[in-house]
Amino acid sequence: MAVVKTFSAPLRAHNDGAYWEDSPRHLVSHTWVLTARLLVRLVRNPVTIVHALILPVGFLLTLDVVLGDSITAATGEDALYRSVPLVALLAAISGSSAGMVGITTERLDGFLARMWVLPVHRAAGLSARLFAEIIRLVATTLVILVTGLILGFRFHQGPTAALAWVAAPVVFGVAFSAVVTMIALYWPKAVLVEAIQIVGMVGTFFCTGLVPVDKYPDWVQPLVRYQPMSTAVDAMRGLSVGGPVLTPMLGTLAWSAGIFAVCLWPIMVGYRRASTSR
Repeated sequence: MAVVKTFSAPLRAHNDGAYWEDSPRHLVSHTWVLTARLLVRLVRNPVTIVHALILPVGFLLTLDVVLGDSITAATGEDALYRSVPLVALLAAISGSSAGMVGITTERLDGFLARMWVLPVHRAAGLSARLFAEIIRLVATTLVILVTGLILGFRFHQGPTAALAWVAAPVVFGVAFSAVVTMIALYWPKAVLVEAIQIVGMVGTFFCTGLVPVDKYPDWVQPLVRYQPMSTAVDAMRGLSVGGPVLTPMLGTLAWSAGIFAVCLWPIMVGYRRASTSR
């Protein structure tokens, strides 16, 4: 009943025979209700919790116990300042991949179609997913950060740099979630979740999250240096222990903005098509 009351508003008729409220005020209220719904579903979904939190935390602990000393000895620097950023990015990827199942399920069971004929702002569905994803990314990044702090990770560049450190996986994760959402809207196949996980793992072993770029063979160094996970890891390492920050952060922002811009229009078209298909 509370949801119905929240959505009650003056309606406007449009050419396709549907009705919805398209005022900015109702966009805010409808987005809030749908964001809360997505967050409740996320908390109650054990698959998402496992992929977004438990597996990344376990991977970070494994890296530190099994490879931490070896990486430190080989590189001459504490491995945590690369592995903690790397796992924060992996948590963003894993959580987005699990969320792909949610939007695919909503499409197949007709939930998106039912929302399309209700008096709900048409932009609220996508904007709610964006805000829910940002909240999830902040939460998972903080969990990984706390785990790193327990293991010995520390910030040496001040509180502003620490806030920027937390923001980097969020920006990266929003861009990656745009790719995942686009795939889910156009190719709703469960096997694609596994394919995205494989892409994330390949990116893990060909980025600077384990060792510096000069430890890789010469022929692969350009790919490792400029791929988005490497720029994000380098920026986060500089923000924590010191080192270059501006260039890798600009690279992260450029990658993320470019990916989001390319995916935005297909997402809007695909969401409308998924909502109106019968």
